[in-house]
Amino acid sequence: MTRIVNRAIQTLALVSVCTAGPALAQTPIKLKIADSFPVGHYLPKYIIYPMMERLKENPAAKGIEFEYYPAEQLGKAKDFLALTQSGLVDIAYVAPGFVSDKMPLSVVAELPLDFTGSCQGTLAYWNLAKPGGLIAKKEFEPNGVRLLFTIVLPPYQIVTRKPFATLKDVEGMKIRASGSAKELVLKKIKATPVLMPTPDVYESLSRGTIDGVLFPFNSLAPYNIHKLSKTSTVGENFGTFIANYVISEKRWQTLPPAIQAQLSAMGDDIVRSACAQVEKDEAGDIEKVKQAGVNLITLSTADKAVVANAMSEVAKEWAEGLDKRGRPGTEVLNAFKAGLK
Repeated sequence: MTRIVNRAIQTLALVSVCTAGPALAQTPIKLKIADSFPVGHYLPKYIIYPMMERLKENPAAKGIEFEYYPAEQLGKAKDFLALTQSGLVDIAYVAPGFVSDKMPLSVVAELPLDFTGSCQGTLAYWNLAKPGGLIAKKEFEPNGVRLLFTIVLPPYQIVTRKPFATLKDVEGMKIRASGSAKELVLKKIKATPVLMPTPDVYESLSRGTIDGVLFPFNSLAPYNIHKLSKTSTVGENFGTFIANYVISEKRWQTLPPAIQAQLSAMGDDIVRSACAQVEKDEAGDIEKVKQAGVNLITLSTADKAVVANAMSEVAKEWAEGLDKRGRPGTEVLNAFKAGLK
């Protein structure tokens, strides 16, 4: 009987050693991150770098390794959704405006609605697009991705390479747009929208392929657009832009529960801190633009009335267009407006 017990103990010990082996020799977690922002851009500084630092401090992520590829080193901005879905990238910057055929509902936060700062739009969108939200269920889940972080930039302004004083002067100008919402905006003021990713803007503007851009003040200096520009509106809202960082659901499920929990917990914190910092930076960004010689103009009362009327039509047309395609455009628009309050 004693021999049988001893053998049983030896067998259990052997099983314990064998099952513990893989845990002791656990392969380090490697996360490949990609975006299109130039080195030194403020968005990775406020989102990606804090994420990496916090994960490195987590005992459960001991030995975690990051490969970060900025400036479209792993592909074009429009391809990042597909690269994430295929597993070639773990975490990537996905702008709904660049993939509006795949994520049309997400463009809701880019509409020229009644908000002035980054955080108001960011938090309204975040609550709909983070896991469990309306847009998450309608759009992110069907695309097989999960939103980790987001930011809605401050309202966009019209910025041109030649002087203008009124909306009439802008008519017929070829203005760069990003996504269906801003395309509608430009058509309303009789400008010609030209869709293109942000990294292509500087060259197109310098060659005269386009006459101007819809851009926030925060993004002019990082791409040197202010050095090619002469005039910009100020205090208007011609729409905005959403920058998302996503991970595929398949890759998410391979992460240890402790890492999943930390990423989920830090999402809200990083989203709030990033938008607050962007708002804080905007005054300094406006000053850089002025020092570069860009003339900031305030539209006349008459032009402001034209803009207000046109912008109110954009949101309605955007929602109705999606409704006709079987997408819940009006439902999402109403939910986003409610979130702004």
